[in-house]
Amino acid sequence: MRQLSELDASFLYLESDTAPMHIGGIYLFDASGRQAPLSYDTFVSYLHSRLHVVPLFRQKLKEIPLRLGRPYWIDDPDFSIDRHLSHVDLGGQGRTQQLIDLASEILEQPLPRDRPLWHITFADGFLFDHKGEQSRAGLALIVKLHHAAIDAFSGEEIIGKLLEYTPVPRPIPSPKPWYPRPEPSAERVVVQTGANILKTPLQLTSLAMHAAQATTRGLLHNQLHKLPLPIPLFSAPQSPFNQQVTASRQIVATTLELSRLKAIKATLGDVTLNDVVLGLCAETLRRYMLRQHSDTSRSLVAMTPISVRSSSLRRPTGNQMSAMLLDLATDEPDPARRIRRIHGSAVASEPYRNAIAADRLTELLPSTMLALSARLYSELQIAQRYQPAFNLPITNVPGPQVPLYLQGARLIRQYNTAPLFDSMGLVIVAVSYQGDLTINFTLCPDVLTDGSSLAALASQSLDAIEEAAGKLEPEEESDYDGESDRHSLTNDALRALEGLLQKTVKRFRM
Repeated sequence: MRQLSELDASFLYLESDTAPMHIGGIYLFDASGRQAPLSYDTFVSYLHSRLHVVPLFRQKLKEIPLRLGRPYWIDDPDFSIDRHLSHVDLGGQGRTQQLIDLASEILEQPLPRDRPLWHITFADGFLFDHKGEQSRAGLALIVKLHHAAIDAFSGEEIIGKLLEYTPVPRPIPSPKPWYPRPEPSAERVVVQTGANILKTPLQLTSLAMHAAQATTRGLLHNQLHKLPLPIPLFSAPQSPFNQQVTASRQIVATTLELSRLKAIKATLGDVTLNDVVLGLCAETLRRYMLRQHSDTSRSLVAMTPISVRSSSLRRPTGNQMSAMLLDLATDEPDPARRIRRIHGSAVASEPYRNAIAADRLTELLPSTMLALSARLYSELQIAQRYQPAFNLPITNVPGPQVPLYLQGARLIRQYNTAPLFDSMGLVIVAVSYQGDLTINFTLCPDVLTDGSSLAALASQSLDAIEEAAGKLEPEEESDYDGESDRHSLTNDALRALEGLLQKTVKRFRM
């Protein structure tokens, strides 16, 4: 048995009828190079032969009696691949937009909890245009994976394991024998849960030490907020995106050449490619807000997940993320200057975002308490009455730059979605693949009534950033470097108090 972490379990408890907590993907393949169409039966056989590379595909949840602890992942003795697959034939006339609309409807439905938390829809019989080429026969996979099992980064790794790196279809081998481990009895689960509870006080002592240092800045900032000092307050404004969500979902996406963003990075100098991606998203959001006649005088705040998998390597799957709140500088009208401000904000936050991973923070706050807080947050409509903690999540996931294949069908494009939260009607996922960057907007159409305009706005934003970057004078390049943040009265006080706390903790450990 492998118990879910508090972070993993929180995605189970946060799930509701209007907020299913799964990550989605739409993978479009060019099947014109195959001698014969890839049939659904062939795909089922292929996937069956690959299940051993992703063990979670045959694991389900085992709940704890009376909810005394977090659930466990156990082998599903009744596993049947047919329960996780479906087939849709678009009749040879469907287009990409029709496929995306179909995926939006599929992704609205939560995954059943009585089986492994994934589902794939195999869609064929549609035509798609790729970079101005003649329409070609295509097939697609619409994938749903629960956020309790993966994060955006591990989800990309799983798809990479399921696909191939050769255009030549390999013979499909027989599935490797699989012998599910017996389902544990209720008595064993209770005993294991009791043992975990006994270990908890020892774990909390260590966790509290790390959390105390990592959260000092935020706690002290809240205290300084109460003092009559002329310091800027970092809080997210109300925005068109922070309204109560419904069960409806819409996927909007646009694909841009990655080389254009790299050229902007080279022009601006001391910024990262991730800064440019965030700047592109920020310009798109600002243009949408202006189009909706919304106030842009206060900057939007994004929550940006960061994978800590490479540094921790504690689990092959699950959620291994840290996160930081980032000022998107949408109050800055110049999109090139804005990217420099985003870079300065990220650099200033870097020492603190790495101090503690998200799973450690959620271990300090039980997932059941987190779920209760989220439900109250939603039912009391706190987001509508007060300022939100952040306006939207933005995730940038580097994808493979070499082509992937499914039995000779080449992966042309992928669209990725993430779950919406209560009072969080928009989330952005940027994924690069083979020289392209796809900006994916998952939104609630009842919140963003003109959400379909985001694709065109993103393209216009890239044009505007290129133009602004070319006009940026050399002496202007260092206008914003984050020094004003790092050397403000507030930050000097924070550093002094943090140092005092670190000395205190050091003495306590000795």
